[in-house]
Amino acid sequence: MTPVALASAAAGALALHAAVNAQLLRTPTGRSTSTPVSVLLPVRDEAGRIAPCLRALLAQEGVDLEVVVLDDGSTDGTAELVRTLATGDLRVRVLAGRPPPQGWLGKPYACQQLADAAAPTSTVLVFLDADVVLAPHAIAATVVLLEQTGLDLLSPYPRQEAPGATALVQPLLQWSWLTFLPLRAAERSSRPSMSAANGQLLAVRRTAYDRAGGHAAVRAEVVEDVELLRAVQRTGGHGGVCDGTSLATTRMYGSWAELVDGYTKSLWTLPAPAIPLLLLLYVGPPLAALRGSRAGALGYVAGVAGRAVAARRTGSRALPAALAHPVSVVLLAWLSGRSRSAQRRGTLTWKGRAL
Repeated sequence: MTPVALASAAAGALALHAAVNAQLLRTPTGRSTSTPVSVLLPVRDEAGRIAPCLRALLAQEGVDLEVVVLDDGSTDGTAELVRTLATGDLRVRVLAGRPPPQGWLGKPYACQQLADAAAPTSTVLVFLDADVVLAPHAIAATVVLLEQTGLDLLSPYPRQEAPGATALVQPLLQWSWLTFLPLRAAERSSRPSMSAANGQLLAVRRTAYDRAGGHAAVRAEVVEDVELLRAVQRTGGHGGVCDGTSLATTRMYGSWAELVDGYTKSLWTLPAPAIPLLLLLYVGPPLAALRGSRAGALGYVAGVAGRAVAARRTGSRALPAALAHPVSVVLLAWLSGRSRSAQRRGTLTWKGRAL
């Protein structure tokens, strides 16, 4: 079998795996829980998008919750806006964050301060990003599924809004774990390579969080959400991702320029073989197809099919981004190279802070 045929066969097998995962992906459906919950919201210069997030959070149903907001050195009036939006709601507390000490990155330190400030009666901590807008039952459904599965950490993956050119790259996040990760096995695995989590909406049992060392265990990690799951796994816990399409919506990046900045911050953390493997599987066959290879054409179709399956299951537009899947992989490779170059030069920054 030729290298092109092998790559195409692998792409086909992975597309089938994505289809199986799409059926196995857990979907939270609960509507009510008696578990006390602390929702922890770190914010830094989020005045332009905090209002929809906070309004949706305060409209949660079927759950006894408190909301703790930590203003992490905002200069755009974020804290004042939060106080105005939450006027008269005794569930909300707004804290002034402290600058991160030596050895800490900003977001892990903000999250640790929030966890330390959470009500001692809360047995579940829910970390939420300011760009996420929740459905009314989102927190209750997440906590119910956490209890039903017996897991220690659960990340419902929000539906990702990806305007314009960002639609070529942003949906690769969901596609990647649906394609390469055996979801049910990953939930019970302790292998770091099988860890997937998303800090945009992440629920963790407080006992597991404390046992893992909290965010202090991931104080210097850029991808702190995945590393927090790994810390939970190292101390005997289990967790993973689930379908958050009906629970939450987010727009991480409103433009291609924002996406480039965001991915430059973190893509250097990808395992070294990841990009060459993606190029081999999803760019090699289409290039061969252009030279008349039937096997290459089948490989291209397999890549498109896998991308379309992931898009339909996670609420993204299936076309035309799926048809441009090879272009998406090439762009991801470029972004990864840009990120690794910035990391080597020591020029990585995020929200005004050096990483």
